[in-house]
Amino acid sequence: MMKLSRRHVLAAGSSGAVVALAGTAACSDPGANGETEDLDPSADVTISVGDQPTEDKPEELAAFNDRVAEFEAANANITLEPSAEVWEAQTFQAKLAGGTLPTVMGVSLTYSYELIENGQLPNMTPYLDELDLTKDLNPLALDNVKDDDGNVYTIPTGLFSVGIAYNRNVFEQAGLDPDTPPATWDDVRAFAQQIKANVPGVTPYAQMTTNNTGGWMLTTMTYANGGRIQDDAGTESVMGEETIAALQLLHDMRWVDDTMGREFLYDQESVRQAFAGGTIGMVLQAPDAYNTLVRDYAFDPAHFGIGQLPQGGSGANGTLTGGTLKLFDAKATPNQLLAAAKWIKFYDFDKYYDETAALDDAETNAAAGNPVGLPGLPPVSQEIYDRYLGWIEPHINVPLEQFAGYTSSTLPLIAEPPAGTQQTYAALDPVVQQILTDEHADIAQAVADASEVLNGIIAQAAR
Repeated sequence: MMKLSRRHVLAAGSSGAVVALAGTAACSDPGANGETEDLDPSADVTISVGDQPTEDKPEELAAFNDRVAEFEAANANITLEPSAEVWEAQTFQAKLAGGTLPTVMGVSLTYSYELIENGQLPNMTPYLDELDLTKDLNPLALDNVKDDDGNVYTIPTGLFSVGIAYNRNVFEQAGLDPDTPPATWDDVRAFAQQIKANVPGVTPYAQMTTNNTGGWMLTTMTYANGGRIQDDAGTESVMGEETIAALQLLHDMRWVDDTMGREFLYDQESVRQAFAGGTIGMVLQAPDAYNTLVRDYAFDPAHFGIGQLPQGGSGANGTLTGGTLKLFDAKATPNQLLAAAKWIKFYDFDKYYDETAALDDAETNAAAGNPVGLPGLPPVSQEIYDRYLGWIEPHINVPLEQFAGYTSSTLPLIAEPPAGTQQTYAALDPVVQQILTDEHADIAQAVADASEVLNGIIAQAAR
């Protein structure tokens, strides 16, 4: 199989952004090769599909199960076996190796390069061509799931870029303009100081540090300062003064300003819970945080604000972008792969092509109190997405003006480190934790030590 070139295909400028599967065999597998001589679209087939909502989210579970029933009614030869399996960075690789993941499920975009190069994914091109699905997908997303021959191995379902989320109510209490998010890291520091002075009981600025999120956000801050964690080819660590500057800012906000509270072991879920409780003023997030905050934690939509990622330093500044993919089991048969692709087209994309499906989806979500019309970079072309937004306009319930600082951004979108991405993030978690828990930590030495670790990760990923 042709190797995938490691390149930052998302580094071009763009305004706005949105916001993960199973491959267990090398490309010698018939499904993995894209050999479809045994393909029979009418054959009876059973597949397992991940990402089924859990019972503690009854409305989402009911909606998902309804879609399963609709799909099976329209495809009498396909039986779906829903699974609550979802992507978790800490367990994904072990489950992948053990072959215990569903036929299809969502996974972070960060695995795309690695899994394609390792031959752990089936070539989905013939199945996507059969369904005429790829021609209208967002090219920014699609370029991340191809090899050098143009073969497509996964289906991208969304992109995101990181911005800064903030509590508009806290801003107002602090005497800050809730329509003016911080544009620079100096602004973040000054705003945090003002929140501390005027809003007791609130952590002015919080930083994620665990379950790979510490490294993820340190990478993001490095990008904002004009630096990189790895070179574009993913051959070596290039952390330097930009990463040191990011950590120095965190050190000074923690130890000099005392504007970061007393909790330094946040991950994505726990920081969103705290934010929803009104105890955090600012935190780095993507717009999809709004979904979780409002839907799962009853956060007041009027209090949510988000701006572009604050910038600092000089050079090729920008913001980190990633996304979500639907990937497929490399051991699946051709008939199973076609069925899985049909499910994804039905579940994730029908609303973009069918006005009735778009309205039904919007009405269902609006009735359930879910956000409709969340700003972002879509998985389909802009023309198709604009048509979709026109269809659902009467049901849009997201306060779009409160996203203006984010959607007006023209920052370049910079892809995540290409080699051993999640391992890279995991290795950087303790660096961020050290700076926030040891006042006298040697930041430059911590970065130098981490660079050695990353070079080992990169070397291992290249084998």
